[in-house]
Amino acid sequence: MLLCPHEAITRRRFAKTLTGSAAAAYVAASFPELALAQMPTTLRFPANFLWGCATASYQIEGAVSDDGRKPSVWDTFSHTPGNTFHGETGDIADDSYHLYKEDVKLLKNLDAKCYRFSISWSRVFPEGTGQPNQKGLDYYQRVVDELLKNNIAPYVTLFHWDLPQALPGGWQSRDTSNAFSDYAAYIAKHLSDRVGHFFTTNEFVCFTDSGYKDGTFAPGLKLPAGQVNQIRHHGILAHGMAVQALRANARPGMQIGLAENATVYVPVIENAEQIEAAHRATREGNAPFLTAVMEGKYTDGYLEREGANAPKVEPGDMKIIGSPLDFVGLNVYTPEYVRADSSPAGYVIEQRQSSFPRMASDWLYIGPEVMYWAVRNVCDIWKPKELYITENGCSADDFITPEGRIEDTDRVMYLRNYLTHLHRAAAEGYPIKGYFLWSLIDNYEWADGYSKRFGIHYVDFKTQKRTPKLSAEWYREVIAKNAVE
Repeated sequence: MLLCPHEAITRRRFAKTLTGSAAAAYVAASFPELALAQMPTTLRFPANFLWGCATASYQIEGAVSDDGRKPSVWDTFSHTPGNTFHGETGDIADDSYHLYKEDVKLLKNLDAKCYRFSISWSRVFPEGTGQPNQKGLDYYQRVVDELLKNNIAPYVTLFHWDLPQALPGGWQSRDTSNAFSDYAAYIAKHLSDRVGHFFTTNEFVCFTDSGYKDGTFAPGLKLPAGQVNQIRHHGILAHGMAVQALRANARPGMQIGLAENATVYVPVIENAEQIEAAHRATREGNAPFLTAVMEGKYTDGYLEREGANAPKVEPGDMKIIGSPLDFVGLNVYTPEYVRADSSPAGYVIEQRQSSFPRMASDWLYIGPEVMYWAVRNVCDIWKPKELYITENGCSADDFITPEGRIEDTDRVMYLRNYLTHLHRAAAEGYPIKGYFLWSLIDNYEWADGYSKRFGIHYVDFKTQKRTPKLSAEWYREVIAKNAVE
């Protein structure tokens, strides 16, 4: 069918105003003569966007007794029968303690610009406090130096769940928060000359609720609500105290934040009413953790819901907890969907139907739009200066083909879709500075042992051989082009 000039111009202009996959589908179906010419095929990220990978100490290092390291709660938990898949432990993991140079080469081959890794607290302070272990610190200095030699920026997480077993009471004790502050100060003094970005903690809920409420993670306790709320308080207090310790002891210019797996609430429909419901849910659903950190107070709703079980707060605690951050890191995996309603809360969380798609891990439901809403909700509510995606990735049932390849097309599908929605957030002007893919290599997946593979490099845990998967090839292309296609 021929179009008159006026009609053709109108349709072209209309096509240029449309963005996103839904718009592309509409144009392709309605105006096929315009689809290829008008719709972008490459989603470019801002200049200087940082692409990297992430790991955690207990999941990759192994060497649990080498050079003065003493047990963490995860050593104890994983060696207790019945706690992990087939009783598997992180005793050896990826042996990255000895093979870190090989892992840095993997990053170099990707042309990654940054690497987020964590420090084993009990490797540096075997008793959790007191006398530091020089050999433990030396290891992390070697890792940092190797990264810098390869032009890869180190992003250091101080605590990724492997609490020193020697600390009396663990997170049940307020003294642990003080010990964490001392540990943070020591690391700042010795690494901030080469490390420009520090994360205090990783995922509050996993080392508080999962460890002390549900018992599924170390130390494997199931405590009543009042005690759990106090543990949560000690966790975010430790974060705030570490922020202040880092600032007091680090070189000028160092950036400080945290890595948090905030629950992400996606509006069922993108209209003003449903978006407001998502904002309400974000603030209240993250009340014990990110909301308290960003606002320096507990919400009235949280305190009312908990009643007599609410945490006991000492004078000055909330100001410490609310210490200003240079950036916020978000670990993003799976969404919750909300819709507005007439309840006092103003929203209700939708029940997830049994047909909802997921990856190999039973908790990892696929919802790519969660990436956009993780960024938008946090930025709209709290307006952080900068934001990083500190984890995003997926488990998959990887296997080696007869030709020696790992064709993880499902992981590529997952990553491509999630990064498309991250691009939307960047294009709308939200202050996204970088993305850390989880994970660089297959590793010890906590209570799931070695049964779930999240890496873009396959690891034969018997030989420690690393093999790039299809997803590593794909990610290398993303980094090279600074774009998703």
